[in-house]
Amino acid sequence: MASVSVLINGKNSRMACEEGQEPHLIALAEKLDSYVGQLKGSFGEIGDQRLTVMAGIMVTDELVEMEKKIARLEGELASYRDKTSSAEQAASASEEEAAKKVAEIADKLGALAQKLAGKGKAAG
Repeated sequence: MASVSVLINGKNSRMACEEGQEPHLIALAEKLDSYVGQLKGSFGEIGDQRLTVMAGIMVTDELVEMEKKIARLEGELASYRDKTSSAEQAASASEEEAAKKVAEIADKLGALAQKLAGKGKAAG
């Protein structure tokens, strides 16, 4: 298990993480520190615990909004997939119908060609 030192609100904290996850953990800590910095800028020194709780609430709020957005986008994607599937089915049915019509026309042309060939032999 690896460990990293992160700086949040001017204080170093040593944290354990999986090997290779150190850069990710540092980036997360930097993001949290930026929230704490925003809050400090807005409210001043209101205590470490309050700053941390407020930053946690801000992060959770963003997470909930992203979850809602993902759910909405997944719904839209499912709708588009349904529409695409319906369109593909309609296209397939149209292709089958067109193929039947072409086959009917080919049969009629074949029959007409036989009649014409028979008349040509009779005249000759």
